[in-house]
Amino acid sequence: MLEQNKILKMKTLKINKLILLFIGLVVITSCVQDDDFETPNLTFEEPDITNLLEISDLKGDLIQEQDNGGTLDYDDESTTYNYSFNTDDIYVSGYVVSSDEAGNFFEEIVIQDKAENPTVGIKVLIDVNPLFTKYEVGRKIFIKLNSLSVGISNGVLAIGTGTGLDKISSSQETTTIQRSNEVATIVPLPLSLSELTNDKTNVMIGLSDVQFNRDEINDVDETNLDSYASGDFDEFDGERTLESCASSATVVFSTSTFADFKGLNLPGGRGSMRAILTKDFFGEVFNLSINTPEDITFDNPERCDPIELSCGLADTTGTNNLFEDDFEGQTTNSLISGNGWTNFIESGSEGWEAYTQSGTNSSQGVSARVGSFNSGDASTVAWLITPEIDLNANTGTTLNFETSNSFSDGSIMEILFSNDWDGTEAGIVSATWGIVSDAYVTQDSDFFGDWFESGNVDLSCGSGQIHIAFKYTGSGDSGFDGTYELDFVSIDAQ
Repeated sequence: MLEQNKILKMKTLKINKLILLFIGLVVITSCVQDDDFETPNLTFEEPDITNLLEISDLKGDLIQEQDNGGTLDYDDESTTYNYSFNTDDIYVSGYVVSSDEAGNFFEEIVIQDKAENPTVGIKVLIDVNPLFTKYEVGRKIFIKLNSLSVGISNGVLAIGTGTGLDKISSSQETTTIQRSNEVATIVPLPLSLSELTNDKTNVMIGLSDVQFNRDEINDVDETNLDSYASGDFDEFDGERTLESCASSATVVFSTSTFADFKGLNLPGGRGSMRAILTKDFFGEVFNLSINTPEDITFDNPERCDPIELSCGLADTTGTNNLFEDDFEGQTTNSLISGNGWTNFIESGSEGWEAYTQSGTNSSQGVSARVGSFNSGDASTVAWLITPEIDLNANTGTTLNFETSNSFSDGSIMEILFSNDWDGTEAGIVSATWGIVSDAYVTQDSDFFGDWFESGNVDLSCGSGQIHIAFKYTGSGDSGFDGTYELDFVSIDAQ
């Protein structure tokens, strides 16, 4: 009997194996027909939208507020801080240009009016993530404006809820956003860094012949600034300087410290970039943000770094004075003149002028001052150039000066030198100018009421006949640019 039971169990086990094998063959056969896999149907019915506005229709009078930095009192009902849509079904459409897949955008969708040659864009604030799985780059979407508001958020046009432009709740997503079947190829709008304006914010732009600042690539201070956003001082965003090889224009390149690529090294060389033009948290400074490092193509290893005169700081100052000016002999509120100075206005209406002021932001008697704030000029470039200094005929040559600023903001001041300037105003722009990189110039973060010494800048490693230039460049936004002051310029030798 025991032997029969064993035989019966073995037969049962074999039958069970045959049944499992048969079921497996049936499942495989039903899933695969002639080795062809069918692609799921991802299309859906196109939304039937009739009451459709353009993004430009939403901007309206908000253009003025954006130009004013979003400073209008939006608690005052007479202002144009926001529009609220409470009746009828009104939609606005656009093409998605942002992606949160790599973490550089968070709970926002940036759309522009056209896939190519866009004229305006807007940011949609929504408490949902991730978003890229449904609203990928190029997807056309429709935003239902009922119960939503439009205004300026962090300096750019945005859609949200309430007077404070809060994020659209996740429960509102499906009733607020509808997807089109259309997924277009986004063609970046070609721009140069000098052409960045408020009306191009929230738009995917294309830049050519740009590079990251040499100090951030080399990271001489070992602060990890050569990464996208993992530097010692990067708290919420890593801010790096992107510069044009065709001009002196620069812009802040911003990366979230939550981005997947924050720890990668910035690319060296120079080349092209596609990025979304936006502004910083305070809505004051233009920023560029990318979706992914693949948006950067720096395929030219030859950088366009300027020539540098970098001899360090000297221990002593010679007793042979070659040139000096404390500007006390100048006429206040008039352009600096005489004493061998060349005062040249390359662009705009502002030049270096004699200035005096007391109080918290006091000058040191009379100083040289330049600034494009509220000038109305689209571009401001001003030069103040010393007479010729012969480095070959002198030893131990040093440069000293002091600077102060009145909220320099978007404007910059550089200390330059040239060995080939012919001494004429016509030859200034065409001459070769390098940077005197060891000279300290007051920074926007410095207290505006203080004066800062340049350091005893050593020029002795240079040669030939040179001119020293103090060059002021505005950002192109005269409502944001500030002012620099210069005093106690002295060039000495042993």
